[in-house]
Amino acid sequence: MSILKVIEYGNPILRQKSKEVIKVSKKIKNLVMDMLDTMYHYNGVGLAAPQVGENLRIFVIDVSDPSGPINPLVFINPKIIKKSGAINSYEGCLSFPKAYTNVRRYKNVMIKALDINGRSFIKEAKDGELLVRAIQHEFDHLEGKLFIDHCRNRFEANQVLAKYNLPPIEEDELVSEDFLEEEIIEYEKAHPEEVEKRNKEIEELETRD
Repeated sequence: MSILKVIEYGNPILRQKSKEVIKVSKKIKNLVMDMLDTMYHYNGVGLAAPQVGENLRIFVIDVSDPSGPINPLVFINPKIIKKSGAINSYEGCLSFPKAYTNVRRYKNVMIKALDINGRSFIKEAKDGELLVRAIQHEFDHLEGKLFIDHCRNRFEANQVLAKYNLPPIEEDELVSEDFLEEEIIEYEKAHPEEVEKRNKEIEELETRD
């Protein structure tokens, strides 16, 4: 298989809405395998077809422990059929090298898709785990949306983007999610110790950079 070139933020391809896969053909299966190889090569936990220049509704995820066996998940023509709750998610993206910022996400999601063999399945992810956030992040790519569109503080996000020579936020792409923000704020008020722990982890990551 092949390691594909990952398209970086600023390329208009990332803003296109992807087309449905008509048939899970050999060509599609080969693309999926190349995407998995590319994701593992760059130590990512997810990768969507638009990120490698393919305008197709496909993404792959693996949130398993890097020290253990791989557990790739393939989502073709995915549809999020249920979502609830709200969490803060500190996210980056292979299309945004080294850039991370806090974004709003749903806490629980249920998704329906086809696997690499064209079989339908439903996957549920709960409690703000990495899989929940990865599903939403990769699904966004298929809609021409990016993680920074959900940023909690656009000024901080722009500082991060500038630090890594990436274009600033496209303000007309920002998603209005006041209801999620309010729920996150209420949770953070009730659990200040978790916020402190998260901030320390973020500081450690930034220090390592």
